[in-house]
Amino acid sequence: MDKAPLPLLNEIACLIGAPHLMRGEAAARWSGDWAGHMRWQPLAVARPGDTAEVAALMRLANRHRLPVVPVSGNTNLVKGTAAEGALMLSLDRLSEIGELRPAARVVSVGAGVVIETLNAALAAHDLMFPLSFGARGSAMVGGVLSTNAGGANVLRYGNTRDLCLGLEVVTPTGEVMNLMGALHKNNSGYDLRHLMIGAEGTLGIITAAVLRLVPRPRAQATAMVALPSLDAAPGLLNRLQDETGGAVEAFEYMPASFIAALLKRFPEMRPPFETAHEVNILVELGARAPRDVTPDAGGQIPLAAHLESVLAALWEAGEISDAVVAQSEAQRAEIWAGREASAHILRVRSPVVEGDIAVATDLVATLVARTEAVCRALDPEIEITGVAHLGDGNLHFVGWPSRPDSDLCRDLSRAVEAEAIALGGSFSAEHGIGLSKLDAMAAHKDPVALATMHAIKRALDPNGILNPGKLLPGG
Repeated sequence: MDKAPLPLLNEIACLIGAPHLMRGEAAARWSGDWAGHMRWQPLAVARPGDTAEVAALMRLANRHRLPVVPVSGNTNLVKGTAAEGALMLSLDRLSEIGELRPAARVVSVGAGVVIETLNAALAAHDLMFPLSFGARGSAMVGGVLSTNAGGANVLRYGNTRDLCLGLEVVTPTGEVMNLMGALHKNNSGYDLRHLMIGAEGTLGIITAAVLRLVPRPRAQATAMVALPSLDAAPGLLNRLQDETGGAVEAFEYMPASFIAALLKRFPEMRPPFETAHEVNILVELGARAPRDVTPDAGGQIPLAAHLESVLAALWEAGEISDAVVAQSEAQRAEIWAGREASAHILRVRSPVVEGDIAVATDLVATLVARTEAVCRALDPEIEITGVAHLGDGNLHFVGWPSRPDSDLCRDLSRAVEAEAIALGGSFSAEHGIGLSKLDAMAAHKDPVALATMHAIKRALDPNGILNPGKLLPGG
């Protein structure tokens, strides 16, 4: 920076209003990750109120080469918002839900809109933004777009990238790029919208978006299914898709080790089955057609009745070990509470080794076996668990090493990622790169692809001020 911090901070305060520039204790909520594994001290946190203020801040920061780290809900699973000495730029005040066009099933929103708040507003129109994960009560539109978030419903609705039709972006040099169309087809040059989605705030600051909406299910059928082996899961998914016309919305794997950790952490919860099973799958169907959602004379929803009959046939054939279908919304919520508690079980214990990895859906069982084997070879006493979005091949591996050895943790993490790569998969499925996976990017990303990414970064951010050090190894 070519200017003393205090005069520069005064200039920032003049741009956005002094009450919206947070320093010291006032910045504490932005100064670490939610699990408590990392802390930092930002220069300050600026909370602009509109796109014009974001652009003015970026022009000022670029002029003085001030590092800027954008932040939304700060779930921060890969240290993507670490900001020691940098200006953090919070988008939380850009929280307006703009034009809703129900006939086109699109809505314009500010980057600071919380996903759960958006869906509450859309409920009156029988629509939803179908991005579902545990942090939806704090995650904001700008953050989920910047990380191309996934979640439990990717199987049916796709990642965040698939749910975004338009963007407004402030560039690192303070210009406003308007890509706010609501078009499903627009073949007019490079797709800059997709370039910004998943860029983790390194190429521009997303300030608004046009999101694709879907009709809300009028009925859902939810079940826990036990399988004799994880190898049987793809067959079960395909059978359910065939039997329901593609109505499967979620297909989530929870091994016995996860259920045990869940019950230890939350003893008030009930196990999914009276008898413990090694392989437990959460299945959810969604439907809107009257034939599927209109209760029969006994009050049962046809969708749930059909799921029960399919599962009963599979049980009689010996293809599943057990099944429990939720009979009420309370039972459905209870099933989901266990799955969505995963972050509070898997990430709060230390030391921990995590793997957000992905392979083709028919290789998840192989990936689970190989990651466990390679980790036990390095640390025979390691505790291993995790969960998986089986419908899209995304495994959240978690290992608790037997000792707090940083070299061991590094070796375990590298081994897990290498197994995914060896199976033609990815070392990063939905959480992003941040600081945590820079080594993996350097080791596994195609070198030509990396060089191209660096060239794009230099072209758009010539002074390297926007979320510096993240995503791209080597600066």
